[in-house]
Amino acid sequence: MRMSRRCALFCLGALLAGCHSPPPVYQPPNRAHKADPHEAALANMKMAQEYLRLNNLAQARERIERALGEAPDDAHVQETAGLVFEQLKETSQAQHAFALAAHLGRKDPAIQNSYAGFLCRNGKVKDGEKLFVQVARNPEYSTPEVALVNAGVCVGATGDAVDAERYFNQALAIKPNMPAALLELGNLALQRGDAKQALDDVQRYLAVNPASAEILWVGFLAERRLGDNTGAASYARRVQSEFPDSQPAQSLRAGVTR
Repeated sequence: MRMSRRCALFCLGALLAGCHSPPPVYQPPNRAHKADPHEAALANMKMAQEYLRLNNLAQARERIERALGEAPDDAHVQETAGLVFEQLKETSQAQHAFALAAHLGRKDPAIQNSYAGFLCRNGKVKDGEKLFVQVARNPEYSTPEVALVNAGVCVGATGDAVDAERYFNQALAIKPNMPAALLELGNLALQRGDAKQALDDVQRYLAVNPASAEILWVGFLAERRLGDNTGAASYARRVQSEFPDSQPAQSLRAGVTR
């Protein structure tokens, strides 16, 4: 059972990072102040992002449609529209919005990274991989290792473990001990039956990064496959005690140990 679930690739979480509170209470407009359409669009876009984070898709649609009416030429508005329409399973509209965002924001590597994620999630792996590599090579993109991990996840989803591992190692060459890259390498090692290497990746991860449910799960599986029941039990206890609401903890309680 694969537990990493691709945090880097699914750009929605990155886009909505920092949104922690519910949408603000509606305030009647100040009739004496003439609202700037672009400012209004950005406000509606941010509320659409927050509603999307809360999985309130109806409100997210309403807000992003307002934003599109106010500033259709804003790349970030179109990017958010792509995310909203994708969550609504309206793929053609999402494709149009993401493509327009990528065109309008062609000099913005973060938007290109977001579009590449959409391409990979929707079966256009070669195009997505190519765009992730371009983003990683862009000197204006401050986290090329993220784009490389995304490229690895993208190709790895098709079963291309060789290229996936190459991208993850390239990410580690830029940022040694990067959590996402080590987690993915651990999962790949398990897939090819190399439990010892998987455990090495887990131990390297935990030596310099805070634990996550996913990396502890990899450690649990690796120890079981190596026949170390004591070690496996130790990882299982940590999953249950430190991350009781996680998917790995639920799997352990359900007796799923593969």
